[in-house]
Amino acid sequence: MEQIHEMVEKLKLLSDGTRLTILALLKDREFCVCELVDILEISQPGVSQHLRKLKSQGLVKEDKRGQWVYYSLNVDDKPYIKSVLEYTPDSRTILNVLNKKDITFICK
Repeated sequence: MEQIHEMVEKLKLLSDGTRLTILALLKDREFCVCELVDILEISQPGVSQHLRKLKSQGLVKEDKRGQWVYYSLNVDDKPYIKSVLEYTPDSRTILNVLNKKDITFICK
């Protein structure tokens, strides 16, 4: 039953469209918070809150580089999450839909 409870907690996070979009974007590459703020057009604290929740459930990992923090997927040991993400659009499609086709903002 503990395994089911863990799965439920992780899958609950995917019911939020912003968090699911973040995970879908992270399928292709890592992103810095500032890039996600620009893409999603929500505040930095808002993006950070979503990332905090995803990190607390082990779905993303962070890599600090100087003052910037980059996030990447951490779902290799969660096949049920990987299965869900197979049905999400790739980052190019998401960026096109959000009219962010030419995003090149890299935190430095």
